[in-house]
Amino acid sequence: MDVMAATSVTTWLGCVLSIGFVALALGKIVALPPLRERAHELGFSTSGFRIIGALELAGAVGLLAGVLWSPIGYAAAAGLVMLLAGAVIAQRRARLAAVEFLPALAFGAGTVAYLLMLIAT
Repeated sequence: MDVMAATSVTTWLGCVLSIGFVALALGKIVALPPLRERAHELGFSTSGFRIIGALELAGAVGLLAGVLWSPIGYAAAAGLVMLLAGAVIAQRRARLAAVEFLPALAFGAGTVAYLLMLIAT
């Protein structure tokens, strides 16, 4: 794959991931009832979950900015991967079914792919 095509795929993936992270973040920030319940189920306060949402939102912006300046993309992707690893750990500790943390694993895999593509281009 040439550099131009790789950059297009990286841009596309960054946009898709950003949209997903913005949706997740806004749900936490506005404390939608199902997410408020999930926060308490995982042992977080609603305020704590809002902070996680703010971090997701910052990460989403960073993924997009990383297309223009890769160091920001590296930092955002690394931060989001750590955040998602924490999500999986929290969900495992709460003894949730494996299907409950598949979204975190999927977003994590997509974010790692984005990071690797950024590094490669």
